[in-house]
Amino acid sequence: MNREYPSLNAPAGSHSLHEWTHRLCNEEMPIFSNTALRIHDVLSDDKKGAMELASVILQDPNLTVKVLKISNSPNYNPARHKMITVSRAIIMIGSEIIRELTLACSFFEAILSSTNKQQVNEEIARAVHAAVHAKSIAIAAKDISPEEVFIATLLNRIGRISFWCFCGEHGERIQALIYKGDCSREEAEKQVLGFKLTELDASLCKAWELGGLIEDAVKAGALSKQPRVDFVQLGYEVTEALKEGSVSKKYANCVRKIEAFTKQSARVITEQFQDNTRLAADIARQFGAAEAAIILKKSLNQTVDFEEESSIIDKKQMQFHISQEITSIISGQIDLNLLLETVLEGIHRGIGMDRTIFSLLVADKQTLKEKLSLGWRKAVFEHKVIFNISATPLNLFAHALSATHAFWAKPADHARLYTLRDINVIGKNECFMMPIFSNKTPIGLIYSDRAFSNETLSKEDFDAFKYFTQQVNIGLAIYRMQRN
Repeated sequence: MNREYPSLNAPAGSHSLHEWTHRLCNEEMPIFSNTALRIHDVLSDDKKGAMELASVILQDPNLTVKVLKISNSPNYNPARHKMITVSRAIIMIGSEIIRELTLACSFFEAILSSTNKQQVNEEIARAVHAAVHAKSIAIAAKDISPEEVFIATLLNRIGRISFWCFCGEHGERIQALIYKGDCSREEAEKQVLGFKLTELDASLCKAWELGGLIEDAVKAGALSKQPRVDFVQLGYEVTEALKEGSVSKKYANCVRKIEAFTKQSARVITEQFQDNTRLAADIARQFGAAEAAIILKKSLNQTVDFEEESSIIDKKQMQFHISQEITSIISGQIDLNLLLETVLEGIHRGIGMDRTIFSLLVADKQTLKEKLSLGWRKAVFEHKVIFNISATPLNLFAHALSATHAFWAKPADHARLYTLRDINVIGKNECFMMPIFSNKTPIGLIYSDRAFSNETLSKEDFDAFKYFTQQVNIGLAIYRMQRN
């Protein structure tokens, strides 16, 4: 997915800014770039919704686990409603908040893989700390969406954080100039790079099409007249003030600003500062930044007494939770899209499959066209996977659609069904397939395999696949009755 970056027909400094933007987007952080742009494309298209957003998130298993983990944390889920699927999280929390939470999780995943670990963790600690303070101020000021303020603060220095993760000798030269005391940080940046790192914040924000409050806060700088942008900036001011201590002018100035926004007393505000730092340490850990959490804990002069939680979820337990979710969907007024999303997520995550897809039979009955897919590696996300249906010679998909039950295809046992056209699309892998019916007429197919891991499929896997796919047919039957 290509995007235009700032023009090269610009002054030397801007040219360097373009090069750094291009490098970070395409060489250092391509996975985050793809995620950010895909999410933007989904939410900017009125024809796309929760299903497409869930599909983007579910392409990355690590990202999925992090988004669900944080969605279930008290910070986002104070009522403690268990959310085991991405689709449910989107419904409970809202697509805009999940979008921003996904951006934050994906961004941290990208930078935590860098080599400059110490600088990365210090930057993450600062960003999370500032974000918690900003959200606290927003809540006290009765802001319409404190979570949006939190994410906008977390990603406010996205260019600076990205640069320090992958800066190499350029960063060393900037630090050397600062240590010599000959110039300010901004002057050192300008001397080495030809631009200030605040400009890289804005350039990356535009390249990744982050938009909303994130972009407003990055653009505003010190000239903001929006209270919500002020919350973002004040979050960072608080982190700096806390470093200087409670007797500093900066600290007193921050307290006065927060008093003006929130009408809280100075005593309440200062008590909140320490609570926010504790919370920031927990949130950093939830994002997978354990070292950043340690930095925040040490700022409180506390021992590090937490253990990193395991992100490994037992498949049986996940299958059970997702089956409960499916039962609740088909027990009420059925949302077919939500049912399909949940079933596919149950197959993909609960069984542990590499590729899962629901395809609909097109009008000519000669092909099946992708409706929703997970794990499919495509050059362009919008491209739809197409399965050919061939009666002569009989192929996999024609055979599966002619049955009334699930089919476990094995190359060794069903070699004649793997036609060349099939192999070109799916390879020659073991796979599970189940026809989906409406009033006893096949209308589509669910397909799943382990094409990338090449792990052996088991009878236990097949039984779970049959259970999940049967819920779609049961749900469709109930849906028809509800409509009649």
